[in-house]
Amino acid sequence: MKSYLRFLLVAWLAVGSAFGFSFSFGRDDAAVDWVLATNLPREAQQTLTLIKTGGPFPYSRDGIIFGNYEKRLPIKKRGYYAEYTVKTPGRRDRGPRRIIAGENAEYYYTDDHYQSFRRIRE
Repeated sequence: MKSYLRFLLVAWLAVGSAFGFSFSFGRDDAAVDWVLATNLPREAQQTLTLIKTGGPFPYSRDGIIFGNYEKRLPIKKRGYYAEYTVKTPGRRDRGPRRIIAGENAEYYYTDDHYQSFRRIRE
């Protein structure tokens, strides 16, 4: 009986890995580093202040839903995260920098357009 259960567990993990499933076993943390708010670029600190005070925001797309399609942040229901642009000096467009805000006042910073995130610690 034990070898049968062991076989099922190994098969379950192998099949899941083959199809790219993530087995987090209830973990609510994605693989993100931390960054102190004081260590963020000045523009990111300004954006964080705007988020906490409700704006006004300089970009029309600020506050839209962030889908987390790549699942680099903890998995939450759609609409849980909102994204905000962090100005990038020398860029005419929105640039790659964003702060992602969760409903429970957690904030994530990306400077490479969602390729990596660092959770902001205040």
